[in-house]
Amino acid sequence: MKKISVLFLFLCFVQFIGVAATKEEADYAYQNNDFKTAIEQYEAILATQGESAAIYYNLGNSYFKEKEIAKAVLNYERALLLNPGDADIRFNLEMARGKTVDQITPAREVFIVTWVNALMNTLSESAWGILGILSFILLLIGLVFYIFGNRLWIKKAGFIAAVAFLIVTVVANLFASEQRSELENRNGAVVMSPTVTVKSTPNESGTDLFVLHEGTKVYIEDDSMKGWKEIRLEDGNKGWLPAETIELI
Repeated sequence: MKKISVLFLFLCFVQFIGVAATKEEADYAYQNNDFKTAIEQYEAILATQGESAAIYYNLGNSYFKEKEIAKAVLNYERALLLNPGDADIRFNLEMARGKTVDQITPAREVFIVTWVNALMNTLSESAWGILGILSFILLLIGLVFYIFGNRLWIKKAGFIAAVAFLIVTVVANLFASEQRSELENRNGAVVMSPTVTVKSTPNESGTDLFVLHEGTKVYIEDDSMKGWKEIRLEDGNKGWLPAETIELI
């Protein structure tokens, strides 16, 4: 039994080394402008190790260099979903989207909604979770000073600190929960077909509404119809398109 355990640990170690080497090979290929090899290696890492904002970002860069804009947008979007506070990911995504045919102007929203979303996206879900834990600990410390402080100014400082960190704790947990929900219930997608005609109904006989091109981001509103998805654009326009023409972020 002991020999089997040792053998199992050895195989796990060998597998880990192999994955690490693959990452190094992918980075090396990218640095030497061998983007096709880099793409293969990064895709393999994602398939074996799961999602990673850094790998999606590097994969997006590789596709961008190969002028595969739709796949670049898709992987930048995936990277941004995992790490919304990363300025480099956001910049490269905007640069890639600037090269797509469809330049969609987002519908105007209330200022406070825009501000809250911008604030939430400054940190990732895990970062907000950590901030929530730290602020809760500081909240408890503030309460200790408020309850057991032997001077009035200490009690006041403890009370103010406790209230402030209570607000931070609540906000951090709400933002972490919202981002976790977005990760688990993904409804964003990217058009992967060169062109696709959006229909008024989920069938080919439906009225043609408008045409979308590869690289355009859409939001899935209804996926109950087999082979079709109802989508919404950032400007609010809706319609149906074949499921195989888009890929989920």
